[in-house]
Amino acid sequence: MRLRLILTAGATALAAMTGAAFADVTVSQSNDPTLQIGAHMASLLGTEHQVLEAMPEARLTSLAVGPKVETRTTSNAKPEEPSRTVGLIGYDMAFLAAQPAPSGDAQWECLRKAIYFEARGESIKGQFAVAEVILNRADSGRYPATVCGVVGQRNSGGCQFSYTCDGRADSMRDPEAIDRAGRIARVMLDGAPRALTLGAMFFHTTGVRPDWSRRFDRTATIGSHLFYKQ
Repeated sequence: MRLRLILTAGATALAAMTGAAFADVTVSQSNDPTLQIGAHMASLLGTEHQVLEAMPEARLTSLAVGPKVETRTTSNAKPEEPSRTVGLIGYDMAFLAAQPAPSGDAQWECLRKAIYFEARGESIKGQFAVAEVILNRADSGRYPATVCGVVGQRNSGGCQFSYTCDGRADSMRDPEAIDRAGRIARVMLDGAPRALTLGAMFFHTTGVRPDWSRRFDRTATIGSHLFYKQ
């Protein structure tokens, strides 16, 4: 069986490597760490072999194959669209170009615009990072629960995202940046991991220093943006 063969091969390889690694070294046998490790491994493998012999065939097969891994799918897909999944991602144009042409609902549109207006001059990684902040806020329970609610939120201090109230028309004119922002938004909404900013829900450019930045913990610096969490 596959699993037994793997264990047998592993034990054989361990013995061979142990002998080769210490071939030119002479030590006292009473203090030889190789002998102690070898004896311990032999004991463990012997016990494991007995356990495996007692297992049903179906259980051994499941151990050899491994668990079934489920991937997250988008909750914003249109009914007529196939369900999308996200596996390993790359923060480069090669990865984005390999994705299907992006599309989506109002939440996708809001995230695409936020990425475009807040970070289109940043690297691809920097644009992913801004998307992380927005989605972290939407999931936090402390901000609106939708992307559109997060980017459109206002308080006594003004807008949370400057492009929404800077007095300029929200017109996207750069085709390449539009496509890139749309692809990043789609990947993020489809469940891509948020590994760049370590849970950040705030960011600002290096050219300013808001009061709250002195109170919060900085989690990342990506391009011209600094990221924070409370």
